[in-house]
Amino acid sequence: MTLLQQAYTTAKAQWDKLQASEVPVFFVGAATCGRAAGATEVLQALRDRIEQDKLNVLVVEVGCLGPCSFEPLVIVHKSGSARICYGNVGPDEVLRILENHVLGDDPCAQWALGKTTPGEPSDIDDFNAHPMMRPQVRHILRNCGLIDPANVHHYLARDGYRGFLKAIEVGPEKTLEEVKASRLRGRGGAGFPTWRKWQFCRTAPGPTKYLICNADEGDPGAFMNRSLIEGDPHAVLEGMLIAAFTLGASQGYIYCRAEYPLALQRLDVAIGQMRELGLLGDDIQGSGFSFDLSVKKGAGAFVCGEETALIASIEGRRGMPQPRPPFPAVSGLLGKPTVIQNVETLGNLPLILRNGAEWYTRYGSETSKGTKTFALAGKITRTGLVEVPLGIKLKDI
Repeated sequence: MTLLQQAYTTAKAQWDKLQASEVPVFFVGAATCGRAAGATEVLQALRDRIEQDKLNVLVVEVGCLGPCSFEPLVIVHKSGSARICYGNVGPDEVLRILENHVLGDDPCAQWALGKTTPGEPSDIDDFNAHPMMRPQVRHILRNCGLIDPANVHHYLARDGYRGFLKAIEVGPEKTLEEVKASRLRGRGGAGFPTWRKWQFCRTAPGPTKYLICNADEGDPGAFMNRSLIEGDPHAVLEGMLIAAFTLGASQGYIYCRAEYPLALQRLDVAIGQMRELGLLGDDIQGSGFSFDLSVKKGAGAFVCGEETALIASIEGRRGMPQPRPPFPAVSGLLGKPTVIQNVETLGNLPLILRNGAEWYTRYGSETSKGTKTFALAGKITRTGLVEVPLGIKLKDI
């Protein structure tokens, strides 16, 4: 049994125990948005009380669930009751929820946004019926706010890396065909067909090819990529494995701005876990495929979100756009064929390989399939992050 196979066994047991826990569990949203709203103080107050009173209560840090205007967000699991999501929870509120709901019989409905699982109390609505959640189809964000992003077993328990293993099973040609059939387009803005970019790179001459994840995200008010990395880093990294395997790339880079310290921390932890499980290095999972990853910190230059400027920055040169052609897929990093993919594009790949292109194309418009995450910011009532099918009207969001 390989280390990965052993990890799947451990992951399922750990996850099942958490979901059916007789011990109360607090899932605290501790991504950047939650921390900015006071989640760190909430965690400290909660842990201090648990330690002081020697309470048998678990605390799990999770990523961003999406309704950022209600941060800090806390989901409470209590045996015999539905899981309840609470919003605008400060240190005082979380201690009252602990005392009144977890240790008592009052569900603290005044702070409840809704139930995330069925059950009592009946006077609290379903969380998915909340106006912020109702139009959403959460595929890319399926784990964000629900799993501990620093615990690889949580990701594995929810079918993590099954998409990559499927790619290894069917081979690079069939993987490319599946991505083509899904009609996945780049989520960085240009909307270029992903499979076509891969094909350009695959047919470019030379054995050395590179893959780059563009996590620069310099657009004002945008935080979709940051939230995905902070809440579910392995989804992006699994997508990189699938892309690199299909391309025949042996080295990958994640270009992430230094202003994203938590995202960088999550990536460092997750990459270390991949190494421990034999998902990076030589002959990954006995497939003959070898691949390694490095993280490159950007200095926050908006222009480095452009592909050729980003490549120049990785090479240690001034980040300036270069005339094209040649395109990076033909001549990119160090003059070698290079594919650059957006964080969200990569996050789609495990879903496509795991569930199939037919499943993926059930959502979206005729020309753009799948879902898209959007950051809702500015002068609006409910700021946050949503994932909706492409083609949805702005008024419906």
